[in-house]
Amino acid sequence: MTKKKIIRITTVSGSLTTLLKGQMGYVSPHFDVITISSPDSFGRLEKLEKSEGVKSMVVPMTRKITPLKDLIAVYRLYKIMRREKPHIVHSHTPKAGTLGMLAAWIARVPNRLHTIAGLPLVEAEGFKRKLLIFVEKITYACATKIYPNSYGLKDIILEEKIAKPSKLKIIGNGSSNGIDTTHFDRKHFSETERDVLRKKYNINKNDFVFVFVGRLVKDKGINELISAFDALNKKHDNLKLLLVGGYEKQLDPLLPETTTIIESNPNIIETGWADDVRPYYTISNALAFPSYREGFPNVVMQACAMELASIVTDINGCNEVITQDENGFIIPKKDREALYNAMEHIVLNQEGLKNMGQRSREIVIKKYEQKFVWKSILEEYNQL
Repeated sequence: MTKKKIIRITTVSGSLTTLLKGQMGYVSPHFDVITISSPDSFGRLEKLEKSEGVKSMVVPMTRKITPLKDLIAVYRLYKIMRREKPHIVHSHTPKAGTLGMLAAWIARVPNRLHTIAGLPLVEAEGFKRKLLIFVEKITYACATKIYPNSYGLKDIILEEKIAKPSKLKIIGNGSSNGIDTTHFDRKHFSETERDVLRKKYNINKNDFVFVFVGRLVKDKGINELISAFDALNKKHDNLKLLLVGGYEKQLDPLLPETTTIIESNPNIIETGWADDVRPYYTISNALAFPSYREGFPNVVMQACAMELASIVTDINGCNEVITQDENGFIIPKKDREALYNAMEHIVLNQEGLKNMGQRSREIVIKKYEQKFVWKSILEEYNQL
């Protein structure tokens, strides 16, 4: 019996190989999976084909609004869909969602699915916000099913009246790909390995280490984090802040004063982008993640699986993984003082952190284990 085809689309290949890693391979024994993304110079799509047994195609797509290039991309996607005749087209990321759903609607693909992992419009204002809402409405109108990856995102969509309630569904308990808790387990790293990493970054064993993992941009709350940490560090000198990630200076730059503090404070340690973030969690005491908006935050799930307590903002996704005083602390977004107070509270009250970390791991194993999320997605496909 010939397997039915599924086309999975993301704007950039890194979303397929990192954010959705393993999911295509789990589905491919049951469906003929084709992935589509923009070209890259790292050979990610070729590696994906080998590692997960899927076919990949390249269609250039931009993350910005580029009308002519967007129309060309829609046409190319349409041509592929008419040729391949998929049973399902499933898109992730905002631009791939709009282009993919529009092309699938024109090609009359019967099942047009889009997963929402974040809404840029949450932080937008004025004309930009109206434009983003309009684009989202086009995406959702073309789709037959919309999957917000958190309950908070679903609430926002309903409040903004962007999509009909009948189109919305949460798969599992939320999250686009879950968390592999066998991979994200601090037991994989010996104390000797941790000491080597501490030595590399001049971290002493008695230092209290906060870690941030992600893009170093305004929307992740980096301006507030750097300001709060710098002030706290002047009061408590045995503190370190690990920044694990890269900048996006053209898309979302930091304040000049933030950059100055990062460059001048020796206790703020930049590691750059890391393919494996687990070692950094093992030498840290707590995650500081003051993001303005998320879909469902992989970083918070990773930190929980690695038995860390977390400070997060009261936004969708984050406040679904973290429960106040149980496995972390929830603060208002864009509130530098609240972040400072939460960080100081942890530094001064370290005795409960280990229990919080253990509870964090228990929660993600129970609710967000990767195989559970994959199984839920496959069941959804089969129902269609």
